[in-house]
Order: sequence, then C-alpha cells, then structure tokens
Amino acid sequence: MKQWLRTQGGWWLAWLALTAVGAVWIARAELAQMQQDFETDVRIAHRLMSQQMVQYDAVLATLALLEPSTGADHPEQRLPSVYSSILRVQRRDRDQPWPDSARAGALEAAEARSRSLQRAELAALDLAHGRYTLVIGATPFSYALDIDLAGSVPWRDWPMNPQRSPVRLSLQRDGQQLVLQPGAISPSTNGWRFGLTKALASPSQPFDLVAERQVVWGELPWRGIAGGAAAMALLLAGLWTAQRQRVARRRAEELLRLGQVARLNALGELSAGLAHELNQPLTAVLANTQAARRLLDDDPPDLDTARDAMGRAAEQARSAAGVVGRLRRVIERPGAGSETKPLVLQDVVRSAMHLLAPEFAKRGVAAQFDASAQAPVRVQAEDVALEQIVHNLLMNALQALDLVPAAERRLVLSVDRKGQEGVLTVTDNGRGIAPEALPRLFEPFFSTREGGLGLGLSLSETLASGMGGSLSAANASPRGACFTLLLPLADPPSSP
Repeated sequence: MKQWLRTQGGWWLAWLALTAVGAVWIARAELAQMQQDFETDVRIAHRLMSQQMVQYDAVLATLALLEPSTGADHPEQRLPSVYSSILRVQRRDRDQPWPDSARAGALEAAEARSRSLQRAELAALDLAHGRYTLVIGATPFSYALDIDLAGSVPWRDWPMNPQRSPVRLSLQRDGQQLVLQPGAISPSTNGWRFGLTKALASPSQPFDLVAERQVVWGELPWRGIAGGAAAMALLLAGLWTAQRQRVARRRAEELLRLGQVARLNALGELSAGLAHELNQPLTAVLANTQAARRLLDDDPPDLDTARDAMGRAAEQARSAAGVVGRLRRVIERPGAGSETKPLVLQDVVRSAMHLLAPEFAKRGVAAQFDASAQAPVRVQAEDVALEQIVHNLLMNALQALDLVPAAERRLVLSVDRKGQEGVLTVTDNGRGIAPEALPRLFEPFFSTREGGLGLGLSLSETLASGMGGSLSAANASPRGACFTLLLPLADPPSSP
C-alpha cells in the first residue's frame, strides 16, 4: 500500500495542483464577466436616471421661457397629468409669496441660489420617502416642481429585474438614500463584492447612484470547475497510462537484455563446471592407461599389441581433454575481460530495484533503501556484470521471503564505504542459511531451493572476483541472511 501511495502520490498531487489552477482560472474568468455585466448594467441605469433628471431641468427651463398667461389659465398645472412623477407645480410672482407657506423659506433660498447660478436648484429633499422639490428662479415667474423620485425610475427600459437582480441600487445625497432595488446583499463578508458610485449628470440634482453586488460561493461556476477537473483527470490518466506502458516496455527490454546476458553467463559457468567435472576422470583415464602401459611392458605375452592399444587409449583421452578445453574456450563467459569503469553503486541499486518493481509489488515487499543516506559511492566495475550481481542478490532475497508471512517481510539494502572498497549489503528476514549449506553456498550446481540450478550465486561470486571484488554471505540476527558485495572504489581515499 505504501509503495502504491508513493507511486501514485505524484500523479494525485499533479491532478490536485492542475485542478486548483484550473478552478482559480475559471472562477476568475467568471468573476470578471460578472463584474463586467454589473458595471454595464449600472452604467445603463445611470444613463437612464440622468436622462430623467435632465428632463426635469428642461421642463423648468421651458416653463421659465413661457409668456405670462392671462386670467386663471395656468398651463403648468397640466404637467402632472403628462408626467406622473411630477406631483405638483408651484408658480410664484416675484411680488408674491410661494403658495406652500410651510416651505416658503426653503423655496425662497433655493430660488435665490437658482437666480445666482442660472440653473435649477434643490429646495427640499426627503429621500427616505422618495420626494424632493426643484426650483428655478425666473422673471416674471419662478417655478417649483414637487417630484416623486421613486416614480422617476424608467422601469420599462431598466436593465435589471428589480425584484430578482442581485445588484443593490440606491440614490444617495447628504446622508439620505432611496433604495431603487434591494439586491441580494448580506452582512456576511464571505465571497466577493463589486461596487460603483456615479453622480447623475444633472448639476441641479446631484444624486449619487450607488451600486453594490455581492457574489457568494454558490454563484461560482461549479459545473465548469467539475468539468475541468474531470477533463484534467482524463488527461493525466492518459499520460499516466502512457508512462506506465513506456516504463513497462523499458523494464521488459532491460530484463530481456539482462536475462540474455545471464543465460550466456550461466552457459559459460556451466561449461566451466562441466570442464572441471570431465577433466578429473579424463586425467584418471590417462594416468591408468599410462600405468597399464608400464605394466604391460613387463608382461611377455603380446607386448606390441597391448602397447599399441594403450597408446591409442592414451591418445583418445588426451583428445577428449583437448575437446573439452576447446569447448570451454569457445563458450567463454560474455563480458569476461571487459573493461571496467566508474559506476555509482546507488544508481545501479536503484536501477535494479526499478526493474524488479513488479516482483516487489507481487510479493508485497517494500524494500528499504535510502540512496541519500550516503554520499555517492563510485566503484570500478563492469556495468552489466554489476547489474547481474545486484539482480541475482535481490531475486535471491525475494525468493527467501516467500517462506515468510507477507506482513513480516523485510528487505534492507545499504551502500557504504569500507577502506578502499565500496560495500553493498542486502539483508532479508527470511529463514536464513542452514549452517551445513553456508560453506557450499557459492559452489556451482549447489542450491537450497527446490528446482534451483545452483548457478546464480556461483556466477555472482565469479563476476565479483573478476572485477577485483568479493561476495560473501552470513546469517542475520535475529533471523534471515545478509549478503555483502565488496568492490574496489573508483576514487579511493589517499593514504595519510
């Protein structure tokens, strides 16, 4: 399980990182679009309200230009029937007081400002009830309009639905405000807030149109984010599958190459063993025939025939020995005598563990090897031979652990320096090596495993010796076996 987590962890982290980046990008794009829509709607609302305010200015300016009417006809009194937002129109002759005596002082002050500024002026403001009065001072009459501000909103052309829109809009002036649409603003600080304040384009009615928009988490495009996460997962799954196939193909190629070399090396070891086994009886035949020849020299009967027959037997024995010798020279171990070169022992171990990763996973063995615990140990060795030794030691340890319950299996590798040599130790907690088998462990054709050829450790010991190193075995404590490979350092420390 730990091995699986280590293998998959990087991909999961990559998916999480890419999903997070994608989610942030999608959310930012959506928020930018929301803000753009918000500002567009507010600008449209501002333009409509400004047009309405400017229209009141135009109405007052038109009234101020009218010729004085005679009699009781007051055409300005027809304005409320034309403009529903104009509640009342007042007219004052400059020699007469304002009809609304309760607000006469405010109306007179606004009239004076209007005459001074040559424009309409606010006389009274009651935004809480959506009312205000606009005055223009003129000759011979001054006029005042009582305006329903809430009724001035051109809802027919309004860019937002005032009941459902999340945008809060209000008109503000001198600490007073009139809410045009409530929006969806909560006191919570969660989410994002947009704000925009624009003064209406009428100097006589300087109201601020204040807009607010709160975006909560639920408004984010979660479907798009989920879709992006799914697409990213599919993309990474494809890349992961392709990488696994590529790694599996490379591992198979490396194992095939190593297997071919191992078989050829085993054949060389086998030929050497056969030559050793056959040379002994052939030597004995040669010695016996020579002895028989000497004995026959003392026997009077048919000396010449016996002497010739034994001579031919001796020649045949020598010929057989020569054939075996030639066979051994022809089927020589590949790589024997190959040039050695500096190799980092930790890299070779990592490569072998990578090749055997499926075997580790199948047996449920998590090898303990910390390559960074020791500085790189560079040994002088032949690369293929060293790979085969490490491969054989790891396979030997895995096979020994087959006899141990899965939950108890332990395999520890370590790399170190010892004097002029680099040291690799492979320790398992299997059943160990029987005392009677320990002295013969590296003999050709000796195996403690049923069905084993007994050539793996023998070949490994031969390869190590050929590179100027050694391979030894011992029992570990409290149980198991420990194999130690010594190889000459490529950069031995100088003697003091």
